[in-house]
Amino acid sequence: MVSVIIAAHNEEAVIARCLEAVLAQDGLAAQDVVVSANGCSDRTAHVAAGFGVRVIDRAEPGKAAALNAADAVATSFPRVYLDADILMPTGALARLTEPLSARRGVHAVVPRRRLDTTQSTWPVRAYSAISERLPVFTAGLFGRGMITVSEEGRKRFDAFPTVIADDLFLDAQFRDDERAVATDVQVVVEAPRTTRDLLARLVRVRRGNTQLRAAAGQAGVPNTVRRSDRWSWLRDVVLPHPWLFTAGVVYVLITLAAGVKARRGADSLVWGRDESTRRSAAEGA
Repeated sequence: MVSVIIAAHNEEAVIARCLEAVLAQDGLAAQDVVVSANGCSDRTAHVAAGFGVRVIDRAEPGKAAALNAADAVATSFPRVYLDADILMPTGALARLTEPLSARRGVHAVVPRRRLDTTQSTWPVRAYSAISERLPVFTAGLFGRGMITVSEEGRKRFDAFPTVIADDLFLDAQFRDDERAVATDVQVVVEAPRTTRDLLARLVRVRRGNTQLRAAAGQAGVPNTVRRSDRWSWLRDVVLPHPWLFTAGVVYVLITLAAGVKARRGADSLVWGRDESTRRSAAEGA
């Protein structure tokens, strides 16, 4: 048995297709699906309930609290933490859980990711050309919207702390040899449409990462939170691939802009997510 946990804040536009993909899995059925709606002002909880899954409808917004509420009622392991805007590929559950039993010492598994920039403006495509090639997105558990954790791995921490960067928090729980990538499973992560949308996403990520690193070693946060590598874009991407020089310049400018905006609201816990991918889903429905 597997528990799939989906924290959802105003995800009416995407929650139906997310659940359809989860419930259509072959090879290994998701027998315990929990949607933890939090602070929703739309029909997220109502739509999710129509699929016969368990729904927690919390009035208070906050992803960490939503994950903890779902963990408290989930009945099975492994646990799959899934973002509501991610479509689980066919057969993904079976392939994501297989390394947890087949490979000794592996406690967290993620799929490969592909950035979909077909609806993005050229600055977003340029930024993404660098971002998707960064080694950190090969080794880390973040940026994919889907993380599978074993029972032993989940015992590494009591609860998700009140931070934005929940995926970086999970990443900090495991050594490199305790993580695995299911190379035969690929999730598609829709890139923001515009530079403004991209900045909204990056500011949220930057604030969350800064907040988590500041809490390292306290409140249940490990000391091993992954640090940023400021020069990886040049050393690991542009120098080996000189034709990406222009994209590298765009990447640096957008990264610097996001850093400035993030510092202006460094103490904020406002979600600040990119809404363009949700708009895309609504338009395609």
